[in-house]
Amino acid sequence: MHNKSEMAPQPADAFVPGLIAVVGCDGTGKSTLTADLVQLLSSQCATERRYLGLISGEDGDKIKRLPLIGIWLERRLAAKSEKTQRMSSKAPALWAALIMYGLSLWRRSNLNKAKRRAQSGVLVIGDRYPQCEVSGFYYDGPGIGIERTRGWLMTRLARSEQRLYQQMALCRPQLIIRLDIDADTAFSRKPDHNYDELRDKARVMTQLNYNGSRMVNIDARAPYSEVLQTALAAINPVLSAERPRK
Repeated sequence: MHNKSEMAPQPADAFVPGLIAVVGCDGTGKSTLTADLVQLLSSQCATERRYLGLISGEDGDKIKRLPLIGIWLERRLAAKSEKTQRMSSKAPALWAALIMYGLSLWRRSNLNKAKRRAQSGVLVIGDRYPQCEVSGFYYDGPGIGIERTRGWLMTRLARSEQRLYQQMALCRPQLIIRLDIDADTAFSRKPDHNYDELRDKARVMTQLNYNGSRMVNIDARAPYSEVLQTALAAINPVLSAERPRK
């Protein structure tokens, strides 16, 4: 069972024109879809893809290149990420929580960059999107988890990270394309993943509403050509809407 993050009163917010996010469990084809959407839509307008998760393969390579601690830090993160991300496990050690907090700051920075690009007139297709409804990096939520922390320092750090995600949730995409899938299909596509975790992620992703953002659900089990065409049809109104020019 996953506890919802505590929600503080928030100021009025609005969607960001030209910002589109593709979300879903592993195995739904988010990376393939976002890449193809950028390729197809670039002929109509300036379009770019932004990874709005935490650590992609490219990000891992960047961490390795950090002076002195890069290789050690990348290996340490890879070794500990699965255990610390699982909300059913105990709270991470302080050093791990500090790294998780730093990654959340990094994510906010990436989101702000995507927002500025969209406001400049570029159509931004985001792969994944942060949310503040359910804790856990697995679900693109707060990683430390206020639900599992103990002690004033860890609790304070977790609450601060929670506020980061609440702030990010105020930046609503103009459209969210959610790819739905069942655990069996996801596992058949990602056999190197843990089945129970895939089942959990598939279930949680269907419950998120991303702060009331406009959302289109697509069955990712359908033939990929149908998924792509449905996504393009959902984006057409975004392209026809008046947006700032570059």
